Amino acid sequence: MKTQISFEVYPPRNPDSAPALYEAIDELSKLDPAFISVTFGAGGSESKNSLEVLNYINNKTHTIPLAHLTCVGSTSAQAAGLVSEFLDADIHNFLALRGDLPAGIAELPEESLSSAAELVSLIRSVRKERGLTAVAAFPNGHPESGENRSDIAALLAKQEAGADFAITQLFFYAADYFNFVDQARSWGVRIPIIPGIMPITSAKRLARVLELTGERDPFELRKNLELAHDLSARTEAGISWAANLIAELVEGGVPGVHLYAFNEYKNVTEVLRRAGVI
Repeated sequence: MKTQISFEVYPPRNPDSAPALYEAIDELSKLDPAFISVTFGAGGSESKNSLEVLNYINNKTHTIPLAHLTCVGSTSAQAAGLVSEFLDADIHNFLALRGDLPAGIAELPEESLSSAAELVSLIRSVRKERGLTAVAAFPNGHPESGENRSDIAALLAKQEAGADFAITQLFFYAADYFNFVDQARSWGVRIPIIPGIMPITSAKRLARVLELTGERDPFELRKNLELAHDLSARTEAGISWAANLIAELVEGGVPGVHLYAFNEYKNVTEVLRRAGVI
């Protein structure tokens, strides 16, 4: 049975980077992904750019676009208005995220949405028809979840609010994913949990990712990246690690694989090829 694949891209940060993004979308769409998701700035700061990319996927490829939505700092009315804006553009599938507070805001305004579960429920009430809603999951815990794994309780709440499937934050060891799925299932989570994989090809990027996520240090990958003598060797180290990880996940029966593509297609395509997925 063919393994389902999907990708994440982000809106171009400047006009000069747009052509490379759209070339990547064209090439990634040829791999027949289940969807391509497009990230979204906190507080709606990138809604216009995000919608432009989603429209491109919708109108220029045969791939389903999936819009990221964040809710923290937004009222129900604001979030509903944004959902309606996407629906009016024929975008019906969403990744519902709590997100971080917009820059300069220290605490939630009154009447602000405060959880992804609330956003899932709101999307369902506004959409009222076809469409899927994805949510995030955290194999090694959200930085705020603590030892009691409140992130799993949050995932269960998102399921109960109507989420259709979850996509994980990146991780570096297959056992982390499988142990998390077993734990989530023991809590009552039944929706598919798709592993999110990020091919990392520089020590600097790895250090930044570890800082942001709190993931445990993949010592072997870090050493391979640090010892690599040029770009080609670093790229090889990152691709090899990600391909081996995906092969192990697929062998274990994952429902799909989601790749964080960094707005390019060559590395993720090579990862999937080596993993035997394409």
